[in-house]
Amino acid sequence: MKKIVRHLTFYVLIAIIAGILLGHNSKDLGLKMEVLGTSFVAVIKVFVVPIIFLTIVLGIGSMGDLKKVGRIGLKSLIYFEVVTTLALAIGIFVALFVQPGKFDTSGMTLEAYKPKPKEAMTFLLFLKSYMSLLTLGIALICGIGLNFYSKREGIIHKLEKASKFVFKILKYVMYFAPVAAFGAMAFTVAKYGLDKLVPLAKMVVCVYGTMILFILLVLGAIMRYNNLRILKFLRYIREEILIVLGTSSSESALPKLMEKLETAGCKKSVVGLVVPTGYSFNLDGTSIYLSMSVIFLAQVNNVSLSFPQIMMMIGILMLTSKGAAGVAGSGFVVLSSTIASFPQIPEVSLAFLLGIDKFLSEARAITNFVGNGVATLVIAKSEKEFDAEKYDNVVTKRIEG
Repeated sequence: MKKIVRHLTFYVLIAIIAGILLGHNSKDLGLKMEVLGTSFVAVIKVFVVPIIFLTIVLGIGSMGDLKKVGRIGLKSLIYFEVVTTLALAIGIFVALFVQPGKFDTSGMTLEAYKPKPKEAMTFLLFLKSYMSLLTLGIALICGIGLNFYSKREGIIHKLEKASKFVFKILKYVMYFAPVAAFGAMAFTVAKYGLDKLVPLAKMVVCVYGTMILFILLVLGAIMRYNNLRILKFLRYIREEILIVLGTSSSESALPKLMEKLETAGCKKSVVGLVVPTGYSFNLDGTSIYLSMSVIFLAQVNNVSLSFPQIMMMIGILMLTSKGAAGVAGSGFVVLSSTIASFPQIPEVSLAFLLGIDKFLSEARAITNFVGNGVATLVIAKSEKEFDAEKYDNVVTKRIEG
């Protein structure tokens, strides 16, 4: 019971229930709580630029000499891009097919979510609207440039300290998630009624269901192609999965995952390159979450995205998703920056997802975690840097025994 009380999810759940009760029983007071949710979203947006920049620069710059990492590095990046793009496509397909954001909008105009009159397009407004993409481009250039700088270790060390500081601050900001969830839920129920919570429940089920299927079917198929079994691997790393579940962060189990992969027969050099790089570039769960969330918010706001717009969204998410490190809250940060690229979807409607984001973070963190483990096994085996007998003894026989 003590562990449950210490978990942030517990307080988010209590806050959601309290928000629902307040919004249902006191509509006037519930409507006033909107500022708690919108303020939280505004604070979160402050982290967009530093998180994207630091994550991308460190992800590329820490790889060392690009010529030295050569084939393994290139193969890893190609694998990451293919699998995460597939995850994006699957998320979009499920969201379009199930339509979790579609519900009865009779008598409901979503006034609070309507965008304000558009300002005249200026250069500064353009920079503001596409700041995340501009940041990403600059970060890519800086990351690649670091690999050719002889004294890059000192810069990387300083950037790592800066990254830890930013994520530490973000961690503290996330402590206010229960307050924001309370405000968002109170406002939502007060304005639209209890029946409008159905889309949120539907969204949670869709996200979890999609990620379970992705792990078992997509990652399972990749493992089977390499004569490995996904269920046995999941049992092997079950303790680490529980750690990720408890912290909502795949980064929390990073050292243990690397240790277990080496114990299971992957060469240390491959593990040391693939796993850390994967934490910036191989985010299967985050990709599913982001694509489904954008479609969900479009449906909530009755915005119909055309095929070219959906393709543009995939292109944007292929880039911005690389800025979502395995840290609680960062997925929501990247989502807010992605929504900014679609002016027809009001940014303030992000508050609609705020109440359930904490619960979705566990699903995407676990999917990211498993995806990086599978990627390391596959790449190690393709490079003949994998001890099949050791894997069989440690994973297969130990589990069966």
